[in-house]
Amino acid sequence: MIKKVTDPTIAKVLSNDMAQVYRIPRYQREYTWGMRDWANLYDDVFEHEAGYFLGSIIVIQDDMDPNTGIINYEVIDGQQRLTTISLLLAAIYARLQEYGNAIDDDMRAEDIVPLRGRLLLKKNKGMTRVVPQVQNHNLEDFRWIMREQVGLKAVVQKPKYHGVRKVRKAFEYFHGRLGDEVKGLDDESAVAKLLEMCDLLCHAVIVQINVDSHADAYTLFASLNNRGVPLSAVDLIKNTLLSRVADADESELDYYFGQWQEVLRNLGDDYAVQERFFRQNYDAFRREANAPFVVEGGGQWPLGPVATRSNLLKIYEMRIAKEPGALGVLDELLANSEIYGRLVGSVAGELQDSLDEQLLELSRAQGVPSYLMLLFLMRNKTELAIDDDMAADLVSYLVRFFVRRNVTDTPPTRDLERLFISICEGVQDRGLAGDDLVGYAKERLREASASDSVFEEMLQGPIYDVNPEMCRYILATLAKPSVTKEMRPLWERNGSGTYVWTIEHVFPQGENIPAAWVDMIGGGDRSVAQEIQASHVHKLGNLTLTGYNSKLSNMSFKEKRDRRERKSDGSYVGYRNGLNLNEDLVGTDTWTKEQIDDRTEKLVKLALEAFSLSE
Repeated sequence: MIKKVTDPTIAKVLSNDMAQVYRIPRYQREYTWGMRDWANLYDDVFEHEAGYFLGSIIVIQDDMDPNTGIINYEVIDGQQRLTTISLLLAAIYARLQEYGNAIDDDMRAEDIVPLRGRLLLKKNKGMTRVVPQVQNHNLEDFRWIMREQVGLKAVVQKPKYHGVRKVRKAFEYFHGRLGDEVKGLDDESAVAKLLEMCDLLCHAVIVQINVDSHADAYTLFASLNNRGVPLSAVDLIKNTLLSRVADADESELDYYFGQWQEVLRNLGDDYAVQERFFRQNYDAFRREANAPFVVEGGGQWPLGPVATRSNLLKIYEMRIAKEPGALGVLDELLANSEIYGRLVGSVAGELQDSLDEQLLELSRAQGVPSYLMLLFLMRNKTELAIDDDMAADLVSYLVRFFVRRNVTDTPPTRDLERLFISICEGVQDRGLAGDDLVGYAKERLREASASDSVFEEMLQGPIYDVNPEMCRYILATLAKPSVTKEMRPLWERNGSGTYVWTIEHVFPQGENIPAAWVDMIGGGDRSVAQEIQASHVHKLGNLTLTGYNSKLSNMSFKEKRDRRERKSDGSYVGYRNGLNLNEDLVGTDTWTKEQIDDRTEKLVKLALEAFSLSE
């Protein structure tokens, strides 16, 4: 697996005498190091003695190019470190050029020229020793710095917005710190200081691990603790897939790289969503994924019964290595990610139809585990005779199922994945389609759900304390019929990302119960008020929605009820805000334990109707 391990210094890795180039393949992610990483590397090198250990890199060595004599290393891990070290060397070189009068011919030959040779090839000064990948203009920015500061002999135009990207910012950071190091020194002392620092950097040690293949490289990631940002499972799947494509036809790598980028665009920028897609994509189609690997006498799921974070990479590596191989897997990911993008709403944009509306409700109801079943159904919608109206009806049922599940914890989280997998495979085994399929799925969900009596019992209790997100969803659902066009939408968020409409406790939940509330709800007895607070404050009957929670807070009941906006129109922001949830609050001057119980009964009855699983 490991071909060779060496522990060369930076001077040997970037040797001015060797025709070796370290290339970062385009399918790796862009340069991501920031100021904290730059500062750590700078401080580590220059605050320690020579020979400081800078971590390891993993490379695949190509054969020497017979035409150029260049040995190319494909950098599998270590691009952040190698790019940053090169930028630091370039900053040292740039600072030294400011003191040309203090550099004699011997110093130039023995120190300055070799330093330049660690950045540019000795016999081809149009090529850099480290070749960053191209994403986010990394290569363009790097080559411009080498031309501008080091003398790269190549026609390079200054990239647009060069100064705002990380490659340039890294160079400027090092250039600035080096300037601080020599500030106030005479020219000869400044040159001596810079050459001393260059010598320290060049004598830092980096372990270079040469491996034979990409597969060998990936098995090392879990055990190596490098300074670099660790690669995620999705990164490694991408690298495995695209390296196989490159092995097959490198001339088409750009095209397939673009297809991979399309997969990620479908899924959006949230890594958690991306990883979940890869897991659910396997779970939804595990039968066909495992089919090529099943052998007589072996297990039913050689790739694993379900995809987990620990086996995800292995699953896709094995699939990519087997027919139909990398291109087959990429085609599958491209098609399925488009469907998944609609499920998560990342490509849907504005809601187009009732299915999109119900999918939005499903996400609000925390129904993500069901996406694997919906992916299966929507990918096979033609064969299964499922149209968007049928899918919308099923998603609406899923919304109700998940509200009940998230309130009662039935079925438990650990069983949800297998429930939806079994529904997919039950559909296949029974040959179901159309209305029969939808009916079967609903029946399975109904069987797995908590009974109405259990759901009612949980609704009667301190529901806010159990699950405040579901509590808000239930209140928003009940309030929805009373929202007018003049009101702000119930799911609107403000500039900080929080909901405009938030849960308001009518009887305050804080420890220090205001005197007015002690008098009203406890008859003047603080201990009685505290007992009622402990038993009733988080009940459904004591909760409502308001867009001005912080303004109401611990006000008296009447103040909360009658509060107006301090604007010319004087619109109500208290319980007279027009929501049907507040009908029982606007017609009374008091708020008691009995009233909380009565309103709880009323809202529970409405919730049981709204989230019923009966047909």
